[in-house]
Amino acid sequence: MKTANAPLFTDPIHNGAADPVVVYNEETGTHYMFYTARRADADEEGVMWVHGSDIGIAESRDNGNSWEYVGICKGLEYGEGKNTYWAPEIIRHGGIYHMYVSYVPGIPADWNAPRYILYYTSKDLINWEFKKKLELNSDRVIDACIFRMSDGVFRMWYKDEQRGSHTYYADSADLVNWEVKGCAADDVPHEGANVFEFGGRYWLITDCWNGLDVYFSSDLTRWTKQKERILEKGGTRKDDGVMANHADVYVSGGKAYIFYFTHPERKGNMLDDTKAAERRSSIQAAVLEVRDGVLVCDRDKEITIELR
Repeated sequence: MKTANAPLFTDPIHNGAADPVVVYNEETGTHYMFYTARRADADEEGVMWVHGSDIGIAESRDNGNSWEYVGICKGLEYGEGKNTYWAPEIIRHGGIYHMYVSYVPGIPADWNAPRYILYYTSKDLINWEFKKKLELNSDRVIDACIFRMSDGVFRMWYKDEQRGSHTYYADSADLVNWEVKGCAADDVPHEGANVFEFGGRYWLITDCWNGLDVYFSSDLTRWTKQKERILEKGGTRKDDGVMANHADVYVSGGKAYIFYFTHPERKGNMLDDTKAAERRSSIQAAVLEVRDGVLVCDRDKEITIELR
């Protein structure tokens, strides 16, 4: 039986794959991975290398164990000149695909630019049509995650940098119009919220820049934080010896697969990492388990991914 590659995927263009999300392509019968295609090889001022990014696409024809580069999403252009696209979230509903992607105007050298979430639709996961810029509670919002609740309402979680870099949430009946409801997690600054159902509970994981924090809930509204983080300590696989960042979870066949990225050679923070080798990032995958009510992850375990 085939085992998953480690690293699972690296971007062949700029070597900066980050913020993965995995989606089943109904039209091809394969799985697509969308990711922020950071320009790790860019020799530019400040954090310009983190900006100016496209949304890359990789495809798996073996249920998630190996991935090949497909290209970038087409039709995302918004505003004048070259701009920045981060952290896509994609779901299929009503026979079409819906994307919510973080957008930063231009290619700024610092973190002070405004940020928004843009909404697009597609019939093939390659070509996208712009629909609208979401009106949420500030102009510093990124990292959308969407889950459809039992009553049919869609709930979106996202990071609001104007409000402590905490996770807020909004509801929608049609995936177009969103009403901000409140704050889901405000104990520490974080980003990259991801919500999923597994093992009889709803789970919320966030990237707190020291591994991933874990919260659980019975109603998708009130969240309790788990004491134990996951993926904060480096593993033994190639490119997996450091903490994990911004993850996506795909639940399939009673198993929960977590897809995350690492900076294998990072020594400091983004401002300290001046060489392409220190900036490069890789996508990894592992299996989540619930033991005595606690969400855990053994990143060193050899796995076979069986996405359905």
